[in-house]
Amino acid sequence: MKVLAINGSPRKEWNTVEILSAALEKARQQGAEAELIHLDSLKFTGCKSCFACKRIGSASFGRCALQDDLKAVLDSILSADVALFGTPIYFSDVTAGIRALFERLWFPSLNYNKERTVNYPRNVVCGLVYTMNVADPKLYESLYQQHTSIMELLVGPTERFIVTDTMQFDDYSKYLSTMFDAAQKKRRHEEIFPQQKAEAAEWFSGLMEKKRKMEED
Repeated sequence: MKVLAINGSPRKEWNTVEILSAALEKARQQGAEAELIHLDSLKFTGCKSCFACKRIGSASFGRCALQDDLKAVLDSILSADVALFGTPIYFSDVTAGIRALFERLWFPSLNYNKERTVNYPRNVVCGLVYTMNVADPKLYESLYQQHTSIMELLVGPTERFIVTDTMQFDDYSKYLSTMFDAAQKKRRHEEIFPQQKAEAAEWFSGLMEKKRKMEED
């Protein structure tokens, strides 16, 4: 089984990456081929509205035509069995990198015909991982649902995993952050975050099982 995780955080070591890494470790324990990609290490843009993915007879029909670092990532996503997309929430939305990836992953699959057909085989099981500083995950429910609905329509079965009330930096005394209870943040990071990583691993194991059942049916 081929498993791919996309880190949409600018950080290569912190909450989002740790959750994704816990899931990938579970995948490797089950014999899967697992890869982690950091979007912040790549050079790419969002959709350029060139419509080459919609042009009849085009070699890139149904696929993004842009030739940059994201092209190989998009190919890897569509050839994976299970794909994870991890992002922190910034100003009530995903990071710019994840948004650009979503534009270029989703748009080529959606046809402009009356039947609204899609171009991907929709056999990639997807997981959306959100990490956030806020304690109430319901604040962004409409955002999660939008992403889930589009991903399921265009790419494949999709579930989400949400991590709340994260610790933003290792030493709150170095930053202007008096609106937060630094001791509470540290305590939660030490006591609750490890549990969340374990839960993420089990959740991901369920995604892999869903893919296995799809192949059996």
